[in-house]
Amino acid sequence: MAKTIRFVGSVIAVLAAIALILILFNWAKVVQLYHVITLFDEEVIVENFIHMDQLFDAKEIKGELEPVTFPKQLKPLPDSYRYNGEEKSLEDFLARSQTTALLVMQGDEITHESYRLGTKAEDKRISWSVAKSFLSALFGIAVEQGHIQSLEQAVTEYVPELKGSGYEGVSIKDVLQMSSGVRFNEDYQDFNSDINRFGRLMALGGSFDEFAASLENERQPGTYMHYVSMDTHVLGMVLRSATGESIEDYFNKNLWTPLRPEASTHFIVDSTGQPMVLGGLNMRTRDFAKLGKLYLDDGKWMGQQLVPYEWVRASVTPDAPHLVPGKRDTADLVLGYGYQWWLPVNADQEFMAIGVYDQFIYVNQKANVVIVKNSANTHFMDNHFESALETVEAFRAIAESLAEKDIGETVSVSENTDSEVSEI
Repeated sequence: MAKTIRFVGSVIAVLAAIALILILFNWAKVVQLYHVITLFDEEVIVENFIHMDQLFDAKEIKGELEPVTFPKQLKPLPDSYRYNGEEKSLEDFLARSQTTALLVMQGDEITHESYRLGTKAEDKRISWSVAKSFLSALFGIAVEQGHIQSLEQAVTEYVPELKGSGYEGVSIKDVLQMSSGVRFNEDYQDFNSDINRFGRLMALGGSFDEFAASLENERQPGTYMHYVSMDTHVLGMVLRSATGESIEDYFNKNLWTPLRPEASTHFIVDSTGQPMVLGGLNMRTRDFAKLGKLYLDDGKWMGQQLVPYEWVRASVTPDAPHLVPGKRDTADLVLGYGYQWWLPVNADQEFMAIGVYDQFIYVNQKANVVIVKNSANTHFMDNHFESALETVEAFRAIAESLAEKDIGETVSVSENTDSEVSEI
């Protein structure tokens, strides 16, 4: 009996030693897996969202020109907005949706800037799917430069390694419009969903390209708008092949440097070094606003047509019934879609870049307004993403209030901030 106990003890000790060795040799992966598992926990989510470039592998893109800053003409936010027939407090909404930053621009001027939940202006915030709209701008530039001949071409003409996958024969345009027909579960609350499998790949290592090639088709392309984050990665694969350049180099040369950002951005990358174009940008709130300003002005930046005018207009115009905002399927109100940009219900020269946990770049061309909202809203999925619909109404109230104010009115920064705002 004693010999058996000693034998079992020895086996356990050996197994424990092997496990310890495996952990030590793969410590970085263990740590990254821990960060993936706890990334959205309420007690750490705000800190995680401003330190993503430290939690995961990332490449820094610095830009090469002197930064451009926006002047300030500060004005108060409205007290309330209407949603579902009720008057609601804007301040309560900002707190309830766990807003970490809010920046409002009218024309060339910042009219409001506040940072919350212990964050500050210098923090670089995770874009999540707002990055998709940056990729769309870059794609439009590539089309203008002649790298991509037609949006009707199949993505497999540029990326033959996708043959045999759900993307075989699917047009670039259908992928741009989230209408690829590829099967994909984007439920962040389902541990086994495709998007969560993708997250674990980020931690444990692997190729985003191979992940995309593993997906299968479930619908006729171009007939149904189904949000598939990997569609954007496929666009990145097309871009790499068509231009012959890395995403980070092409992005820096054609978009990031020309926008003259205040600080560098970091792109989260996979273990092969490929950027997470579907949601891995990290930058200051003021630099997010520059993409909004670029699209507010139909692709023109500092006198230069940086993104083709025709591309901007096509990007924010739903050109098929399944892309138009309004009632669709079982949903009463849903957002419309263009080329990686969202269109609100009853849009009046409005469109948005949206990321999970409530990241927004809202553009209202009629009111000449751009609004950036960074958040850590752990309730963003409640009631079929209703927070996005409510956010639109809050933004519209802000835009309408600016239209009513005197041009020369100047006020102090809102007292509802957790940190000082440094002058630009």
